[in-house]
Amino acid sequence: MPNISKVSDRSKLKPRRDPYWAKIAKGCFVGFRKMTAGTSGTWVARNLDEASGKQQFKALGDFTELPDHQRYDAASKAAQAWFEHLGKGGSVEAMTVAGACKRYVQNLRETKGDKAADDAQARFDRHVLNDQKLSCVELTKLTPAHIDAWRKALRAKPAPTGPNKGKQRSDSAINRDMNTFRAALNYTYKDGLTTSDFAWRGKLAPIKNADKRRDVYLDRTQRKKLIECAAPDMADFLRALSMLPLRPGALAALTVGNFDKRLGVLTIGKDKAGGDRKISLPDSTAAFFTGHCKGKLPGAFILTNSAGRPWGRDTWGYQFEKAAKLAELPPKATAYSIRHSTITDLIHAGVDSMTVAQLAGTSVAMIEKHYGHLTRDHARAALAALALRNTRQAARRSMCGKGDSQGEGSAEAV
Repeated sequence: MPNISKVSDRSKLKPRRDPYWAKIAKGCFVGFRKMTAGTSGTWVARNLDEASGKQQFKALGDFTELPDHQRYDAASKAAQAWFEHLGKGGSVEAMTVAGACKRYVQNLRETKGDKAADDAQARFDRHVLNDQKLSCVELTKLTPAHIDAWRKALRAKPAPTGPNKGKQRSDSAINRDMNTFRAALNYTYKDGLTTSDFAWRGKLAPIKNADKRRDVYLDRTQRKKLIECAAPDMADFLRALSMLPLRPGALAALTVGNFDKRLGVLTIGKDKAGGDRKISLPDSTAAFFTGHCKGKLPGAFILTNSAGRPWGRDTWGYQFEKAAKLAELPPKATAYSIRHSTITDLIHAGVDSMTVAQLAGTSVAMIEKHYGHLTRDHARAALAALALRNTRQAARRSMCGKGDSQGEGSAEAV
């Protein structure tokens, strides 16, 4: 049997379709295939699946970027990595970064619908699939260096649309792109197409405090002025945001069929929170939605811009920025600031965290995380009031007791 680890022996091999094999371990082989004379040849790995008794194969490449004397070691190392991958329960299927994105989009389409799938696909098209060096890399060969280079390139890209078009992208926008990419890679990791998430676990960690812009609080006077400074179509959109603690995207997606005029109930379709939820509206809010639903078909959007089109992130962002400047709002204020403000008002009004979470379409844990200081302040004030009442009661009892003692003493003196 020829020794394929030596360059001199490989050069003497006769061309043939079947590889020349070298054993690495029990059931594990690395092979060299030379199809025609004068070519450098390619390398392949072979593994015996003990459960099925079938041979499994994986093409390793030609390693022509290395000198001849280093190719056998490189092929053996790549084969060993594949054997370890299989030993940990990894899939035989060779999955690339592009393939991982495709699988994730398919899963989103099946589980969360076309809107979520289309959003993810658009992000991959803009930031992942257009990078051939990254998208063609097999997951088993993906390294932190690959992800680090991708993240730096993402940071350098200007905003493609919206009010910040051509400018540096915000941390929250970068986080959304990274979150989607990380979710795709994690999906394949859970499916066993790769047995390690080391390459991206740390490199795709979200940027901290990226959503501080959404934490700007706008009081009622500021919100009223914002609405007054906005164009009529945007004013209606802002007015609705001020009535309900909804995400702008969830509000924009509402159709006439989501509103039950008879019961005054608004059904919020799937948004970031997941499943549908129903909100019973007060009379004034119900009247607002009734007016905007009048004369429209069930599938029509309740709120649209002046062109009759549904609101999108780009359009409401641009219109909000214009109105905010006229209203002299803090520069970091966004449409999401209104949601933050309405949630804050509900907490200050003493509404419990569970009810606020249900109205806002989020979890109690998230309310506690971002607004817990408000609920604690509310509880502290309530406890202080109790303590004050107890102090007053004790003082009254003391005064009453003192008076009784004086009375008894006077009687005895008499």
